[in-house]
Amino acid sequence: MSFIKEALQERGISEALLTSDNHEGLKHGGVKGALRTLNLQKMKHDDIKYLEAVQPNSPVLVMELWTGRCDGWGGLHHSFAAEDLVSVVREMLRRGMSINLYMFYGGTNFGFMNGALANPSYKALVTSYDYDAPLSEAGDYTPKYHLLRDLFSNFNKEILPEMPGLRWKEQYEAAILFQHLSLWDALPFTHEPFRAQFPVNMESLPVNNGNGQAYGYTLYETSITRGGSLKSGGNVQDRALVFVNQSFIGSFHHRNLELAVPDGKGKRTLSLLVENCGRVHSGKEMDNQRKGIVGDILLNRTPLRDFTIYSLDMTPAFINSLYRANWKTVPSKPSFPGFFQGRLFVNGYPSDTFMKLPGWSKGVVFVNGQNIGRYWDAGPQQALFLPGPFLNSGMNQVIVFEEAEADLKTQFEDSPDLGMTVDI
Repeated sequence: MSFIKEALQERGISEALLTSDNHEGLKHGGVKGALRTLNLQKMKHDDIKYLEAVQPNSPVLVMELWTGRCDGWGGLHHSFAAEDLVSVVREMLRRGMSINLYMFYGGTNFGFMNGALANPSYKALVTSYDYDAPLSEAGDYTPKYHLLRDLFSNFNKEILPEMPGLRWKEQYEAAILFQHLSLWDALPFTHEPFRAQFPVNMESLPVNNGNGQAYGYTLYETSITRGGSLKSGGNVQDRALVFVNQSFIGSFHHRNLELAVPDGKGKRTLSLLVENCGRVHSGKEMDNQRKGIVGDILLNRTPLRDFTIYSLDMTPAFINSLYRANWKTVPSKPSFPGFFQGRLFVNGYPSDTFMKLPGWSKGVVFVNGQNIGRYWDAGPQQALFLPGPFLNSGMNQVIVFEEAEADLKTQFEDSPDLGMTVDI
């Protein structure tokens, strides 16, 4: 931390510097010359007293006053009661403390930009970063917003300006996804495949002008001549679908480290489609966030070798290039993973909407080439926010990359669905 402070100052940063700690980090000390601040959600009087004691002539700043909490896949949507938040803010103002609301507006983890938590175990965050913030993911006012606005107005004894108008939300007709392209047929449109004796993590792949792959999926293929026990040893980061001759046999993830590979005749292709589900964004685990296959995968205790590796970062350029692919009418039993394509018609000026995918399993949605995020039936999030500026008046292209199961239509609602809620 001292090095970071010195590095900033040597580069001409003359503004006030600060550190920001929760209860656990507060007692580990600060950095001389930087203001120490707090992160909290509810009043922690002991932490406030401690901070006042170690820097008695400095302002008490809550750098992160948590207005809610982020959500992880497979969990519940977190809600912090508006009345409880306002009670905390009122007490802090009464004590002369300074506050910064985290989040005032959370927004959306469009594309593959969601983070992840490391404790107590790895959990990727959902696409929505609504955070139960005063302004919703779509920028709408919430009861939390109105109560805070009234509190600040009364505290400052002034009338605040008129609130801006809200964007209209539209419920559009469902989009039918009538075309299909298997993952394997899309491979010619990816980066040139890379051949390596050993597995290579995505960041070290020789793609993107030598800068490696940052996000998305990476496909690793090698040949096997027998079945048996396939073990990841924790070297799959973060999740992999495993195939033999393009037939799905199971998946690796942080809690499943072993699969049975069926016996077969002759040489067969073993494929691992590895997803970077999101990098841990805080704590010591930030230093250990290489993705893809990061070490040996063992088949009957023998490391796999001689890989052909495909970078599937699914950039807009890749998605747009698929117009040249040999799309086919969706068969009665489409292959997975695969891309499904359809059209959304917008009559008039495009409005914000929320895309729902009941009957689908897990994947990514692209609208007019823009990655609007991941979906997963593990929940809690049930609808993806689709801003009006992403849409065109008239026809809009919808492409869904689906890993396992498809309903062949997507719905568009005029309200969000963040899933089942738990109070915090």
